[in-house]
Amino acid sequence: MSAAAGTRSPATVRVLTGPGALAGTRTLIRFDLRRDRVRLPVWILALFLGTVSTASNYTTLYADPEDRASVVGTMKSPAGLAMTGPARYLDDYTFGAMTGHQMLGFTAVLAGLMSVLVVTRHTRDEEETSRAELVRSTVVGRHAHLAAALSVAFLANLALALLLGFGLGAAGIESIGTGSALLHGFALAAVGIAFAGIAAVTTQITAHTRGASGMAMAVIGLAYVLRAAGDAGGDDALSWLSPIGWAQRTYVYVDDRWWPLLLCLALAALSAGTGFVLSTRRDVGAGLRAARPGSPVASASLTRPVGFALRLHRSVLAGFAVGLFLMGVMYGSILGDADDMLKNIDQLKEALKEIGGTTMAESFASMVMVVLAVVAAVYVVTAALRPRSEENAGRVEALLATGLSRTRWAAGHFTLALAGGTLVLLAAGLGIGVAGAASAGDPGLVLKLVGAALAYAPALWVTVGVVAVLFGWLPRAASAAWAVPVYAFVVGYLGELLRFPHWMNDLSPFGHVPRLPAAGMDWTPMVVLTLIAAGLVRLGLEGFRRRDLDTR
Repeated sequence: MSAAAGTRSPATVRVLTGPGALAGTRTLIRFDLRRDRVRLPVWILALFLGTVSTASNYTTLYADPEDRASVVGTMKSPAGLAMTGPARYLDDYTFGAMTGHQMLGFTAVLAGLMSVLVVTRHTRDEEETSRAELVRSTVVGRHAHLAAALSVAFLANLALALLLGFGLGAAGIESIGTGSALLHGFALAAVGIAFAGIAAVTTQITAHTRGASGMAMAVIGLAYVLRAAGDAGGDDALSWLSPIGWAQRTYVYVDDRWWPLLLCLALAALSAGTGFVLSTRRDVGAGLRAARPGSPVASASLTRPVGFALRLHRSVLAGFAVGLFLMGVMYGSILGDADDMLKNIDQLKEALKEIGGTTMAESFASMVMVVLAVVAAVYVVTAALRPRSEENAGRVEALLATGLSRTRWAAGHFTLALAGGTLVLLAAGLGIGVAGAASAGDPGLVLKLVGAALAYAPALWVTVGVVAVLFGWLPRAASAAWAVPVYAFVVGYLGELLRFPHWMNDLSPFGHVPRLPAAGMDWTPMVVLTLIAAGLVRLGLEGFRRRDLDTR
């Protein structure tokens, strides 16, 4: 059937668009669900528990109407609206309105990411690894893979909507009823389904999984920027161009409007249909965008392990650097309002008091710096796991058949993870530093916050070392390294608010970093973390040198 796809005769098109094009879809849905039996529950439970725990925490942080009124004053600023949502929620800032206003936009981005990764994993990744062509040599239609992937994304979002709706409704939080909670859940699901449709298009454009995921994520980023710009500037026209803006304009817990979700479903149907049509205009494994021919002569950098690794990592590195810079700008833009925003929130003030600092802005910056460092850790885990994905794809054998040693090849990728992690931290520090200095009127914050961000570099290097050890000695368990950034976020950020025991934070490399700029610099843990990182990377390289290649 893949051969038939390359001949675009009218008769062939009729066969491909007929009922036979969906043959085997049910079997593939069951197969995809089995493959994602761990990933999808983790995504869904993380979104559910994060939303419910945050909504419950609001009842403690903002127990008095005066506390909520003080937050309204801060959220009315352009920076506050850009980070949260439209000002309509602020008219009656109940716990429900607060949950919809502050959580819906952020979790909608995560639901979109979940959907994009599901679709690209079960379509473009299957073609890139040649598994799709093998499967389609049986009685499986041309559209079965895409239809199955979209179905799995739809089911995942539906499960999230129902779990969130009934879970929030049963939590007993004032002003959050089951009907409004269901709207909250289906708003998230609608955004996720819309971006699943977008991914159905991007998977047809490029022949590479990373490229398809990157383009779809860029659309998510654009949607968030349009929403933020529209809400901050009071221009609803911009916000109405974004699926995230459509979900927020349900005004859940305030007006409970369902009809904006129809726009998300319409976009999903249109983009998914476009994806099916575009798939008939390319061959299996190919993309609509023709690959550019490379230079007949490789540059000198490509003949070295680090230069070759940089070529593979550059798009992800650039994306994280830009994303963390913008994230830093968003946090920095509210530093000047930190005193007014936090003055009536006793629990948060107590947490910040433990961190220290001469001003509330410094204490708050020290707390959010953990979030920026955790996002940077997501990059270093992604980059450090690249050797494992190259090994799984079978591309390493050809490289190692030359004069390139195993140690030099793997060290090139780990070097990029170490240096790239430091670079994205620098970008985050510049973002929060420049925006924070402008917001607080203190030019000295630029260097302080850049230094505070770079202080987390040794913790990132330890994270790379953990990946290296798992890759070298337990390659099939390498994905367990994701526990490092997840644990760091839970105990380092949420633990500050929920007052976790200090020993839990000590189990994370991020827990030993000095909390600059609020605290003073302490070089001892920095040196120790650096030495540990060096030892772990060396141990991982030794394990890789001793073991056989493990492809699957």
